[in-house]
Amino acid sequence: MDSGLLFSFLAVDLLLVCVPGADWAYVIAAALRGASVTRAVAGLVCGYALHTALATAGLAVLVAGSPRLLTALTVAGAGYLLWLGWSVLRRPAVPAAARTSPPAGRLFLRGATISGLNPKGLLLYLSVLPQFLTLRGAHLPVPAQTAALGMLHMACCAAVYLTVGVLARALLAARPAAARAVTRTSGAAMLGIGAFLLVERLATL
Repeated sequence: MDSGLLFSFLAVDLLLVCVPGADWAYVIAAALRGASVTRAVAGLVCGYALHTALATAGLAVLVAGSPRLLTALTVAGAGYLLWLGWSVLRRPAVPAAARTSPPAGRLFLRGATISGLNPKGLLLYLSVLPQFLTLRGAHLPVPAQTAALGMLHMACCAAVYLTVGVLARALLAARPAAARAVTRTSGAAMLGIGAFLLVERLATL
């Protein structure tokens, strides 16, 4: 792949990953509740691995070319964001609540579900990633390029989210009020993003 395109994708991808959203809220909540940040992040990365596999198989192009299917997936993701945001607002994560850690399997599975249905991830794989593919004269076929960019995105997610989890535990563990404010802000952001995506997609019908 062209190194210039690769570094350009990396810059755009890091910018998107560093924007707080559902993934951030999940990692911060796991850190404050005393759960394994590593398992939570592994679940999130697994969800994006599924996105990568589907995109590599060419299904991303199929979804992008099917307005009904794209609408269904976007609405499902937006609805899930609304549910997550409301759940976070109702029960914000605070250090004092860290009494029992959820089972590892449930922690991993919920992380995979969150990233798998995350509209931001869907947008990346359907709209952003294809712009960095070289369709003609490339040394690598398009599926291999797609897989490489998808794995780069997964690596960025792992690095950023692990850092977020470690910092959340270190900086907010002794500050319940700040932890509650951060998680409520994340919940409100998820509600806003979910509502915006839902209205925008339904308006195009």
